[in-house]
Amino acid sequence: MVIVSILLVIASGLAHAIWSLFTKRSRNKSVFLWSIIMVTAIILLPTLIRELWLRPLSLPAYGLLLLSAGLQSSYALLLSRTYNMGDLSQIYPIMRGTSILLIPVIGILFLRESLTLYGWLGLLCMVVGFVTLSGIFSGKQAVAAFGGSVKPFLMALCVGVCVTCCILVDKLNLQYISAISLLEVTNIGFVAGLTPTVIASKQLRLEWKLNGKIILLGAILNPGSYLLFLIAMKYAPVTHLSPIREIGTVFATILGIVILKEKQGKKRITCSVLITIGILLIGFWG
Repeated sequence: MVIVSILLVIASGLAHAIWSLFTKRSRNKSVFLWSIIMVTAIILLPTLIRELWLRPLSLPAYGLLLLSAGLQSSYALLLSRTYNMGDLSQIYPIMRGTSILLIPVIGILFLRESLTLYGWLGLLCMVVGFVTLSGIFSGKQAVAAFGGSVKPFLMALCVGVCVTCCILVDKLNLQYISAISLLEVTNIGFVAGLTPTVIASKQLRLEWKLNGKIILLGAILNPGSYLLFLIAMKYAPVTHLSPIREIGTVFATILGIVILKEKQGKKRITCSVLITIGILLIGFWG
């Protein structure tokens, strides 16, 4: 089942990278994100209601669900604003790579999980790849990162911290509720966080007119990505799976070079290879 979990997580990373590309190319990021999540939220709502009706939870369990929804609201707000800043190939590695440093440490300290020497070596490869790929500490980017462009970096960092918290809380939630129902809880939190912004923008109809078909595709890829990850977490330790999911950075880099025509292709592909080596070390010997 470990191999199956790894394949599920890799598929999750690919789906995440694709809908992130769609979001970056959308007109209004908040409206686009709200739309793709709302579609799934409506579809899955009966499933959540039925499960909670047939199998009521304890008060602490409901508290964890509320915490998960609250974290998703914060994630939604941070994510929509971050996609308005910087290039996809710069902010994506920071957003997705932050958890690589945090998840293993927290997993080992509090969840009684562990990594082998190869696992830590794999983490090191991935971290070096992410830092280099982001470009925040090299050349002209360094000046920008601590000057006019420091805000995108900090926002992306906050998204990464929020993702880490979501993963840890949802790992606990899976003890009390199914992956599909938990996905619906996160959908509700996500939609709730962006609703005031969407109403104020008055661009919902325009976004659907311009990107209706892409929104429907994103409505499959976005929740599908996290659902695959939730299912995988039922069969393997989160310390191992969370870094593997960051293969989405590799996919996002390739999409950025091929579709968005972003520069520094050779450098970014090299970093992607380094990240892939780290993924293999963690996935098979971690």
